[in-house]
Amino acid sequence: MEEKKFDLNSIIGFVLIFGILIWIMYQNKPDAKVVAAEKAQKELLIKQAKAKELTDKVVAKATAAVATTGDSTQLAQLQKTLGNFAYSATLPSAKEDFTTIENELVKLKIANKGGFIVEATLKTFEKFKKGSGQLVQLIKDNNANLNVQLLTGDNRTLNTKDLYFEPTLTKVGADQILSMKLKAGANEFLEYKYILKPNEYMVGFDVRSQGLNKVLNTAKPLDLEWDLKSYRNEKSVSYENRYAQIEYEYEDEKFSSVSLGKDKQDTPENVKFVAFKQHFFTTILLTEKPFEKTTLSSNDLVLDEKTDTIFTKQFKANLPLAFTNGEVDYKMSWYFGPSDYKTLKAYDKNLDKIIPLGWGIFGWINKFIFIPLFGFLSSYITYGIAIIVFTILIKIAMSPITFKSFLSQAKMKVLRPEITELGEKYKKDAMKKQQETMKLYNKAGVNPMAGCIPALIQLPFMYASFQFFPSAFELRQKSFLWADDLSSFDSVVKLPFHIPLYGDHISLFPILAAIAIFFYMKMTSGDQQMAAPQQEGMPDMAKMMKIMIYVSPLMMLFFFNSYGAGLSLYNFISNLITIGIMIVIKRYFIDSDKIHAQIQENKLKEPKKQGKFQQKLQEVMEQAEAQKAQQKKK
Repeated sequence: MEEKKFDLNSIIGFVLIFGILIWIMYQNKPDAKVVAAEKAQKELLIKQAKAKELTDKVVAKATAAVATTGDSTQLAQLQKTLGNFAYSATLPSAKEDFTTIENELVKLKIANKGGFIVEATLKTFEKFKKGSGQLVQLIKDNNANLNVQLLTGDNRTLNTKDLYFEPTLTKVGADQILSMKLKAGANEFLEYKYILKPNEYMVGFDVRSQGLNKVLNTAKPLDLEWDLKSYRNEKSVSYENRYAQIEYEYEDEKFSSVSLGKDKQDTPENVKFVAFKQHFFTTILLTEKPFEKTTLSSNDLVLDEKTDTIFTKQFKANLPLAFTNGEVDYKMSWYFGPSDYKTLKAYDKNLDKIIPLGWGIFGWINKFIFIPLFGFLSSYITYGIAIIVFTILIKIAMSPITFKSFLSQAKMKVLRPEITELGEKYKKDAMKKQQETMKLYNKAGVNPMAGCIPALIQLPFMYASFQFFPSAFELRQKSFLWADDLSSFDSVVKLPFHIPLYGDHISLFPILAAIAIFFYMKMTSGDQQMAAPQQEGMPDMAKMMKIMIYVSPLMMLFFFNSYGAGLSLYNFISNLITIGIMIVIKRYFIDSDKIHAQIQENKLKEPKKQGKFQQKLQEVMEQAEAQKAQQKKK
């Protein structure tokens, strides 16, 4: 029996690892001074918050007293706190009241206190699932805030969210116009004007001041603070959260977004619109006069998808309102509606750029092929069938490329015995073997890269589909077979536990897609191995292909289990069609004997003129061979 011995190296390794961990923990230990400073800062913030709360209560009480009784003592107290804006507290509108404006698509509720929208309801869309009876509400229950910080000439700092506006609702034709005025006197005010037209998601929003040039400190712009905690509206909170972020246009039609994750921030200049985008819905603030310098921040609120199920992101925007001749005058607009490419594009304000269709060629494929084609099909047939027909048409259009790829593989397969023979012949001279192999390819009229090029051409279409289907608003809450929502996962079994990376459910379309991928790779791996003999010093592709046969379906199962069913259906049908096309091409179009005869005939002909790349490669090889021979002589 062999005596067990201690492995000294292992012991030393464990000791070192333990020591490194202790050192890291020590280094990450916060400085006592830093901790004390942070504690003091927190205490200061708490004191300030309590003081503000007390002041707000006093102001609210005084406002109520002045509004109902006209108490001069209370008015004097308000003037000490609010200065000229104490006038607003003397009006009958200085109370917790609301004004509602609505059309066929949206319903907006605007509060007297703060003058901003406290409820924004989309009247034609339901949250979570079709038939839930719960309308999508982008703003409700204090999840949003709009505030203008006012710096007065007598060094007061006031917030419009704490002050009362006077509402005036009028109609001009079919348009509803709501004027909200924060008054500092009979003819001095800050006005928010909302303009709602019929059948529109877009709401006019003008911000202007009158007679406040002597009331406010106009040395610096006013700060417009806008923040929103985005509500979850879809079945999968993690999937929805993945596509929720701040999008914006800045400078000369440049577009960007604030990065996903915790506490992300951008400071763009000359901003034309800011979109607090959720997966399928969005709130956008647009301005005719760009905001000079902004601060945009985003924070991920979904840390644990099992418990964080109400909100997805915390969005904040700080937007400067510049003075012109001592007054503020901004013509802006709000958009409360779906993140739908066609709807947003119809406004001709570049709003469609917030839809993630991919950059460069991927975006072009989506804009000019996928969106028009799918839109045409879905206008005549149901969405599930439209996806199938759409996939068939795309695969038929790509079939010549598929044929080229299979033909190249067949030619390489025929040449494999000769390539193997060359490998044995020049076993000790890799350079010579490569030269002779290239000569054989040229003589036989075979391009070894011909099989790769078709595959590369298909890649942009594959990537474009990964962008198109998750962004296709028209798939939302559209059912097909067992899937009740093609924009979300098609759960057929609810698991009593949560599997990391997989979830707490089993989706069927990803399983079908995984099976199709498995058989496709099983069918093609043999041909690829036969077509491409292993090169000396290169990885064994045969082994890699065997691994990928099982890895690819597993990746499909895990990563697509929580993806939209529409994308999984597309992948399933796509691989199924590819398998069918492969069988047809192999059976009816590719004849190995004919290919072999053609190659032999090509060998008798004058070799084709090499391309520039092949010529250059050949020259490099010959130079290397010459240098090698020179070294041997020495």
